[in-house]
Parts: sequence; structure tokens; C-alpha cells
Amino acid sequence: MTYKEFFSDDRFAADAGVEILDIRPGYGRVRMLVTPRHLNAGGVCQGGALFTMADLAFAIAVNSHGVLTFSTSANITFIRSVSQGYVYAEAREVVDHPRMPFVEVRITDEDGQLLAVLSSSGYRKKGAAIGATDEL
Repeated sequence: MTYKEFFSDDRFAADAGVEILDIRPGYGRVRMLVTPRHLNAGGVCQGGALFTMADLAFAIAVNSHGVLTFSTSANITFIRSVSQGYVYAEAREVVDHPRMPFVEVRITDEDGQLLAVLSSSGYRKKGAAIGATDEL
């Protein structure tokens, strides 16, 4: 099973329209097309949709080492709103600790404008291999 296949089981993100673009050790990049179903009452993309996308990018980055890793905390700061077009989440593992990794996820729009930043730490489960290969 490839990492892409493994993460396709993240049904909530898939149902939200999040697509995986890139998986590398300590790195993940995803995108989502903002459609009317993603908009809140104010007419902009709901924060939860952006968080879902960023959370999947986080999961890709930390699980890319083959050890099942879950988020232990996450903080998102919304900087700018968006109401249409593609948005991207790019996760980079800042600290590759054997038990407690730390990741920063930057969310941008099609023009590269920064929309939000998520910082998240995780917990790697000892002996819990995910059984994916490093192929997309």
C-alpha cells in the first residue's frame, strides 16, 4: 500500500474535497477547491474546512516516516479569508522527534497569499507501523 492509498482512508478530508498533491519524508502538500458547500454564513470558507485540510497535511508529514502518529495539539491562526478557488496546505516537519514531532502548516490561496498557519505537535505510537511504502 502506498502512502497515498493509506491517506485516502481519511474519509472526512476526502469528503471535504481535499486532494493529496505531494508526500515526502516530513512533508505533505494538499489542496481543496473552495465551493459553495465550504462557505459559512458570512460567505467565506468555513474555518473548519481549512483546518481539516491543514490537519491532513500535518498527518501526511508526520506519518511519512512509517510510524502511526496522532496530533496531540493544534493551533490555527486565520489571517485572510477566501471564498472561491483552490487553497493549498503545505506541511513541514520542524522537529522530527522519535515520539513528539512538531509541524508547521501554511495555508495559501491560488496566488500564494497566506490565509492561515497551523502549528501542531504529535505523538508517535511505538511499534505501530502504518504499512505504507514511500511511493505515491
